[in-house]
Amino acid sequence: MADDRLKLMAIINPISGTSGKASMPEIIDRTIDHRQFDVDIRFTQYASHATELAHEAIEGGCYGVLAVGGDGTINEVASALRDTQVALGIVPCGSGNGLARHLNIPLSPEKAIAIINHCNTDSLDYCSVNGRPFFCTCGVGFDALVSEKFAQASRRGPITYLQKAVSEYLKYRSEVYSIETADKVITEKAFIIACGNASQYGNNAFIAPQASMKDGLIDVTVILPFTPIDTALMGILLFTKHLDQDTNIHSFRTSELTIHRPKAEMMHIDGEPVMMDADLHIRCHKGGIKIFLSKEEPDKKNLFTPIEDGFWSFVNAIRNELNI
Repeated sequence: MADDRLKLMAIINPISGTSGKASMPEIIDRTIDHRQFDVDIRFTQYASHATELAHEAIEGGCYGVLAVGGDGTINEVASALRDTQVALGIVPCGSGNGLARHLNIPLSPEKAIAIINHCNTDSLDYCSVNGRPFFCTCGVGFDALVSEKFAQASRRGPITYLQKAVSEYLKYRSEVYSIETADKVITEKAFIIACGNASQYGNNAFIAPQASMKDGLIDVTVILPFTPIDTALMGILLFTKHLDQDTNIHSFRTSELTIHRPKAEMMHIDGEPVMMDADLHIRCHKGGIKIFLSKEEPDKKNLFTPIEDGFWSFVNAIRNELNI
């Protein structure tokens, strides 16, 4: 008898986030609807292995591929799936889970897998920098430096990220950048230039609070140099979806831009540090990635009480890491 079930591949990054993934195959097996889906579970073994496995899934006729990990793992899987009809399923298990949070995908693996069972998909935007895809955010400046130091750390989690941010802030020097779009050129000494396809870095830190993945546009946030006195206020605005209202911030939307830097150096792409050329050409690819999404509307309460949904989620993440 022919097996008419849809084929899925689940790609698990065993070292993403702060907890082990040994139990994940069992969670997938008992949560996925086996009447609809035949699931092949794979573990990544090295950098970019998730992309290789996702290409294998496409060639094998899979209906969807589940990325089980953080934003870096999602980037590797989605990089293979973009501009195809194979759907991306997100099972967030990373340190920040920015894309999952933006898309209202639950952080509980069981609840995230339940979304796959509903078979509801939509075509959303992705972006690229010098041809390299990203799905959440990319950026240059201070956040790129912190992502590099965070990647080199022996521990993951919000405490480590906060430690790296504080130590690097004390010695960081902003650079002058030129930002070119179709209708203007902006030259600024900037602390951070962030380009958002989605709204946040992760842990509900909203660097591009108005960003949409269905408008064909990149939300560009330019943070000018600021004093230590401004730090607390900027932190509050970051976690309450009001960063774009700060007078130290320039923000705009565009479908395409080029950032000219003094020299080739690190930037971050979906939170991962990457060495890139001095000139960065960034563009949005409208509707280029198919993603499993919940049929339910986001909790309206959270849209209007972001201090609870944002700042306290970060605090709770730290508490969980400390087992408080």
